[in-house]
Amino acid sequence: MTTTTTPAARPVNPRFSSGPCAKPPAFSLDKLSGAALGRSHRAAIGKAKLADAIERTRAILGVPADYRIGIVPASDTGAFEMAMWTMLGARPAEMVAWESFGAGWVTDAVKQLKLDARVHEAPYGQIVDMATLDYDRDVCFTWNGTTSGVRMPDGAAIPADRGGLTLCDATSAAFAMALPWDKLDVTTFSWQKVLGGEAAHGMLILSPRAVERLESYTPPWPLPKIFRLTKGGKLIEGIFRGETINTPSMLAVEDYLQALDWAEGIGGLPALIARAEANAAAVAGFVQARDWIANLAEDPATASTTSVCLKFTDPRISDGAAFAKAVAKRLEKEGVAFDIGSYRDAPPGLRIWCGSTVETSDIEALMPWIEWAFEAEISAQAAAA
Repeated sequence: MTTTTTPAARPVNPRFSSGPCAKPPAFSLDKLSGAALGRSHRAAIGKAKLADAIERTRAILGVPADYRIGIVPASDTGAFEMAMWTMLGARPAEMVAWESFGAGWVTDAVKQLKLDARVHEAPYGQIVDMATLDYDRDVCFTWNGTTSGVRMPDGAAIPADRGGLTLCDATSAAFAMALPWDKLDVTTFSWQKVLGGEAAHGMLILSPRAVERLESYTPPWPLPKIFRLTKGGKLIEGIFRGETINTPSMLAVEDYLQALDWAEGIGGLPALIARAEANAAAVAGFVQARDWIANLAEDPATASTTSVCLKFTDPRISDGAAFAKAVAKRLEKEGVAFDIGSYRDAPPGLRIWCGSTVETSDIEALMPWIEWAFEAEISAQAAAA
């Protein structure tokens, strides 16, 4: 029997999945009625909406005017793969991984592209010391480890006078963390993360240095159509004006535009960052007051404010994976938290999305439920012993 009273308050929105993430609080299907459905994305109305999505993204994120922003296929994965396959190989590479998606980019570089690459890895809960890298090489890394709950604290280690390119997977960081654009040559993210958009579309942001690489370097391997960013040695500028490589979902585009409306309405990037930080702080306060749970991130300076990963530390737990799964199942059965089990490749525990679309009041309401589920599972484990 649990010694913790069943909490009275419940999260209004129990959606704490780390992707696809919670829709903005103001979301309504009625707001998508202006979508350009049944129209060509190449018609004036389709091009206008796609161009609007690009330029409003630039405005909110503060992307420099001379950086290109494109909407590309296959979510953040497609965007980052596109960058790797079109730009890497001109110089040796530094491949950096501290979670599963970064490890995937390592696999592509080493086993698929067979690059001259040095691999730098850190275990879950830690990050690589970015100051130890050779920035005359091309450097590939994730800003925020979605599956490990650790992030870059800043871009201070990246030199301004680097010889190589920096390729940054920022899919759980963009719109919730400050990104130093002068330190990033290629940045990618997806709509379904911080702004809670729909899946399948990725954003590719290129610095002038990245464009120069594309126009001066031809990789030795063949490129499929959806990866081709140049023609005749010149950047295909239309891609960065909304003339997408393949057919986008105009319903998803409309949904992204509505998410941008919400972001602008609450105060833009500073407000988005503040919301995520408040959410993460609510979890941190709960964790710090208890000795049976901890943040997976070992250094608070690198703890994510979006994908917050937790681990159970109680010595009474005999099977960590089974225990964490059972706690997550109890929470889902009660309808107070959906999809918060840790990622399949990560250490067992919980992963709570604290991004900008989540209300802090819902995070605060969830915390007592986690304690309730923990105590209930400890009691069940003791009874079964």
